[in-house]
Amino acid sequence: MDEFQEILQDFLVESFELVEKLDEDLVELESNPEDLELLNGIFRVAHTVKGASSFLNFDVLTHLTHHMEDVLNRARHGELTITPDVMDVILESVDLMKALLEKIRDTSSDDGIDVSACVARLDKITGGSGEVETPVAVAPVVEEETPATDTADEDEIDYDSMSPEEVEAEIERLLSERQEEDRKKREAKIAAGEAVPEMPKAEDEEESKEEPKEEAPKKAAPAPTPAPTVQKQTKKEEPKAAAPAKKAPAQVEQTIRVDVKRLDHLMNLIGELVLAKNRLIKINDDVEERYEGEEFLEELNQVVSIVSLVTTDLQIAVMKTRMLPIGKVFNKFPRMIRDLSRELNKKIELVISGEDTELDKSIVEEIGDPLVHIIRNSCDHGIESPEERVAKGKPETGTIALKAYNEGNQIVIQIDDDGKGLDPEMLKNKSLEKGIITEKEADSMSDKEAYTLIFRPGFSTAAQVTNVSGRGVGMDVVKTNIEKLNGMIDIDSEVGKGTSMKLKIPLTLAIIQALLVGVQEEYYAIPLASVLETVRISKDEIYTVEGKSVMRLRDEVLSLVHIGDIFEVERILDASEHAYVVVLGLGTSKLGLIVDTLVGQEEIVIKSLGDYLKGIEGIAGATIRGDGGVTLIVDVVALMDIAKNVKVSALSEDQNSAVSKEKTKPSDYVVMIVDDSKTDRLIMRKALEPMGITLVEAGDGQEALNILKAGDYNFDAMLIDIEMPRMDGYSLASEIKKYNRYKNLPLIAVTSRTSKSDRMRGVESGMVEYITKPYSADYLASVVQRNVNFKSEFL
Repeated sequence: MDEFQEILQDFLVESFELVEKLDEDLVELESNPEDLELLNGIFRVAHTVKGASSFLNFDVLTHLTHHMEDVLNRARHGELTITPDVMDVILESVDLMKALLEKIRDTSSDDGIDVSACVARLDKITGGSGEVETPVAVAPVVEEETPATDTADEDEIDYDSMSPEEVEAEIERLLSERQEEDRKKREAKIAAGEAVPEMPKAEDEEESKEEPKEEAPKKAAPAPTPAPTVQKQTKKEEPKAAAPAKKAPAQVEQTIRVDVKRLDHLMNLIGELVLAKNRLIKINDDVEERYEGEEFLEELNQVVSIVSLVTTDLQIAVMKTRMLPIGKVFNKFPRMIRDLSRELNKKIELVISGEDTELDKSIVEEIGDPLVHIIRNSCDHGIESPEERVAKGKPETGTIALKAYNEGNQIVIQIDDDGKGLDPEMLKNKSLEKGIITEKEADSMSDKEAYTLIFRPGFSTAAQVTNVSGRGVGMDVVKTNIEKLNGMIDIDSEVGKGTSMKLKIPLTLAIIQALLVGVQEEYYAIPLASVLETVRISKDEIYTVEGKSVMRLRDEVLSLVHIGDIFEVERILDASEHAYVVVLGLGTSKLGLIVDTLVGQEEIVIKSLGDYLKGIEGIAGATIRGDGGVTLIVDVVALMDIAKNVKVSALSEDQNSAVSKEKTKPSDYVVMIVDDSKTDRLIMRKALEPMGITLVEAGDGQEALNILKAGDYNFDAMLIDIEMPRMDGYSLASEIKKYNRYKNLPLIAVTSRTSKSDRMRGVESGMVEYITKPYSADYLASVVQRNVNFKSEFL
């Protein structure tokens, strides 16, 4: 079967890759047995190989990996220590896995390799007796053809001496014999409970009548090299039979296989080309402004337009070469559902739609494993037994619907079942039993949040461990893989009715359209797929409800949050009476994001932040703008979660703080003295105390910075010594000027360093005055009065 062979090839490619990785990780684990994360990763690999092999009925491989998985499971729970002796057995089992996979690759069967001794040792490691029954592998289809091949050498037929009539008769005989063999194979498969594609009956019957069955055994051996016409006709029948893996397909496909690394490299080059195009367009705009009216501009515009057009077409073409129909993933699930329904003694029907939906190859490869775990979960935990369903008034056969569709620049994969649904209270209780959550967390948890508990590592509702479930790893793998793809999972469930799970994944992970926005001197890129609209409103339209900012947008109330509050960007609001709001949408949720400026729409290439900066909440990556600057890309899913905890008013509080308080008495002026010498601080205090102003002291630059960050005072000026431990005066001044609210804060250097280079460095770091020691008390007081705009009536 062509479809079976395609699934088998995918399984072999994936399994060989996983086993290689497993081998490498086990060697590393032996030298570092305390690495729990590595051990969990090895366990998941063994779990995946076992699951995939069980779908394809490779019982010997499943038997081996199941016992290997038991050993690793005990090790990761601390019940077993990985000693060199234990590792020897595990490595031996990996070698057997490789041998079995090679056997499957060559013969489409996993028989002929004895794993009983290794399995017995694995069983003893986990505390068993070692007496384990080894399953017998189903004989491969290839064996049915062996007798014919063996006898072929015994009785050669001389076609050269045959007349045309005899050759024709021989062709008919060979066809009849092939059809009889195919029929027997199908009957054997049907008896074994396997699905077999239907063959045209009428044609079979006619040929059977023309060539009686009794004729077949007369000449037991067909020729090893039949005439060309016979080969063609025989090959037409082969796809209908369960052909072995080593046979070539009937038709030569008009395609070539390309190494994925080449496609990835090509996609990276296209990404760089897109960045260069954006840069070229920006330079072209600058040149137009500078050399307005020059003759060469028209020609330059034409060249830039052509480069832009060709780059866009090239980008689309390359992206299409990487696109695959998701049906490639969906094709393996009907067989899986049949196997699971037999194993679980349930009646389950799978309904597939949208299998022609296309998405990037890298995503197609990553999405298969999460879908396997979700569907297995639905079969085992979701769909009830036929007796239970009838008792509840449901049809005896449960239904799992798997569909894919496009939604903006995302693909949505939806898995629905009409099973018993998720009970939030039961999920909370199970999590409490396993120590996954605390009682306080359970009390404050909504039903929607309770559904997400199934994605926690180690969580399982299964009463016992089976081949299908019970280890608490499957749904954890789902969450990890979907997050890797920058996707999101949405669960809806109703007890007694069923569960609906939506996976929302970007079509491609490389190039997207984005809206560039600015806050103070920072720029952010928001994926355009999540932007519903942008609006300009006056500050009078913003209201505060329960500590949160909201606005009325047409007929609905929209929550507001300033992007500066999300990413802790220090800001001073300008005097503008208007604000820009970017309305973000995610599922049924909406959020208004206040920004300082709207820069415009741009095609951006997503770049990873690297290991050092990855995992920053609210940031999905970075890109390079047309002007060469680096812009952070907003993770809208995480941003909406962060926004829930932002309770400050988006504008009003900052607006109030921006307005400087009227100074009604000398003590309203606040000055900080920063010096590591207690004597020097005392001298400055004695000089300034007669003014009646409020003085705050800090022993070094780091302490001063902490006081500023605390925000307990609104400082009017700072007196800073240069030579200090932990952080000197120059560094302190540079740090202070990074904060927008302190950009205009007068910083006065008080030091014994008098050289011109020291003075220049002070000015560069942001100092507005430079007082050298020794100084008179009157001079220090006059410098401070001048810089804080001290009112004359207070003198």
